[in-house]
Amino acid sequence: MLTNLILVAVGGAAGAVARYLVARGAGLWFGAAFPWGTFIVNVSGSFALGLVATLVAERAIPAADSVRLAVAIGFLGAFTTFSTFEYESDQLLRSGEWLLLTANVAGSLLAGFIALRLGIWIARGWQ
Repeated sequence: MLTNLILVAVGGAAGAVARYLVARGAGLWFGAAFPWGTFIVNVSGSFALGLVATLVAERAIPAADSVRLAVAIGFLGAFTTFSTFEYESDQLLRSGEWLLLTANVAGSLLAGFIALRLGIWIARGWQ
């Protein structure tokens, strides 16, 4: 159990640093008019999770469980949660759960945006 926690923690620390560096680099390279850093992190994280999850699920790599913990959960979990959202949405698509897929995608976007606005509203009320 301790080894698993260490794998997730080390992967998570690296993922958080990578997210910061990618976002900062994208801002410097492309400018701040569009959130390129977040866009690049979300797309590349989604690609990486698809790649790693498939390799782990098919046991195509050695130490698959350790790789899953360190890379998929730790690194990519800190790098972007959007990749997990995309992966879980794909699982619903592949299982033919169209209603759940639609609810997950539309609900996550709408509820997330409403929650963001609510947080902003509450925070401004404290000033």
